[in-house]
Amino acid sequence: MQMPIIDKEEKAFRDPYIFASDVKAITLDNVLVNLFMLMRNNGARIKLMLKSGIFHDIKSLKKYFQILEEKHDVSGYSENPEAIESWLRSSLVNMVFRGKAKENVASMRPLHLESYRIRNQRHTRDYNSADQLFIMLSLRPEVMKALKDYLSIGWDNVSRKLVDSSTLDVDTAGILHLIKLVEIDTKASSSQIVIKPLLEKQANLFCDDIMRLLAYQNSIPRSVFIEYLRILVGFHLSLYFQKLIYLLPKMVEEGTVEVVDDWNQVVDLTDKLESSVAPIACADMNKTLNGLIDYIRASYSIRVMRRLETPNATVAKALSMIKNPTVEINAVIKVKLLSIFNRYGENAKTNEEQQDAEQNIKDLQDYLRYEVTPLDQYVQCLMKVGAAYQLKFSRDFIDKASMKNEASALIIDGRSRKHPRRGAIGSKLLEVLVQLLVLEQTPSGEIGSKPLSIRQLAKEIRDRYGLIIDGTDEPRFKDADIKTHLAFKENMNALKNKLRQIGFYTDLSDASSLQKIRPRYKFNH
Repeated sequence: MQMPIIDKEEKAFRDPYIFASDVKAITLDNVLVNLFMLMRNNGARIKLMLKSGIFHDIKSLKKYFQILEEKHDVSGYSENPEAIESWLRSSLVNMVFRGKAKENVASMRPLHLESYRIRNQRHTRDYNSADQLFIMLSLRPEVMKALKDYLSIGWDNVSRKLVDSSTLDVDTAGILHLIKLVEIDTKASSSQIVIKPLLEKQANLFCDDIMRLLAYQNSIPRSVFIEYLRILVGFHLSLYFQKLIYLLPKMVEEGTVEVVDDWNQVVDLTDKLESSVAPIACADMNKTLNGLIDYIRASYSIRVMRRLETPNATVAKALSMIKNPTVEINAVIKVKLLSIFNRYGENAKTNEEQQDAEQNIKDLQDYLRYEVTPLDQYVQCLMKVGAAYQLKFSRDFIDKASMKNEASALIIDGRSRKHPRRGAIGSKLLEVLVQLLVLEQTPSGEIGSKPLSIRQLAKEIRDRYGLIIDGTDEPRFKDADIKTHLAFKENMNALKNKLRQIGFYTDLSDASSLQKIRPRYKFNH
């Protein structure tokens, strides 16, 4: 059967009202750079004032330093050009194809809110993932402002000059000196419609984590703060998308956005490809990946109904229309279906072409005969055209957002099919989570710190993020055999080992009450 002939507008999949990111293999540094641009410009994407065909490269950035030296803003460049180039490459810029003949500058490292001013747009694509984060942060404007204020330290946007700040490190200062010479087009190339995130609870959790991270702004170096922020951005993008895969089909089935969020996932902390807990963690991840096809179908259904209503119709309205379609709605969808059938024969001139068109129509009718409603049939046509593409790139997106196989990984796998993807918590991600979870809000609304036991930490991670380290108290494992219980015991021991490695835990006693995770920083507000 020839693929259904559907125009570009009809088969478009991305819908910011569901998930703003065009799911592809993203680079988290690019996401941060573009997020900073959106935060600075109230959701607008800003064009660069570069002549057509001209790009930033190491040579042009060195030229900027030369100009700065001539203006007496910096000194020492002419005596140390090689050292400046080494500094640029190692500390100031992100590069693509580093060390290869076609290497190029992508952007400045996202150390400051203004970092986006020097970037080559073709190499800093984020596929609208920054838009999704901006939507989530917009739910709590006070959090957005607090993060923006911290990231803006050291720069006066009115005078376009550096201002003295004891927290400004040399790398950030270098970036700010460079951006003084770069003009941007203040006319936005696009702007973000104000949209409420579909999973408000999850967006609030992201904002709360950012607020907790900001408690450390005067305690940790700026580069460490940015690295923590990068990890949180990837972590929450992955969590949000995985929850969406699970919850969106439930929303369509029940006809409402108010569904029970009971998503959870076992994570393997052992760093062993064949650990006892690995089969359980692999099964949970496989369930998520297998749910992608239902998620794609649900997304198409919602998008079709939203477009039938108005361009800015809510998801809640679309879900209601799916659950209780009117005669008029079914009639409109039938017209769309008829249009797809008619396109087969539009360009048929010869008898042979006409016969081929008739056969394709018959094949499509046979393909759709098991679909009950006009919407189901129309969505199945869209699935036939776009589902394979979305499946492939959705997996790529999850891998990259989850920082697969990195120290900050939420997902790990092996090199063969014998060791498929499974949930995990890398040592760097665990460090970030511990730093956030040892904080608590005092009765006065300020931030304080508290010690945690190992079991309290595992429970906090489970209750807050849905990630299961010890499943012995989980209802779905209540009838589990001894092998499963031993697997979770091994996982808890692995948690202790990781906490030792990152310096949060020391065995002082066999008494569990004394086995505490101590905060690294004290907050005495």
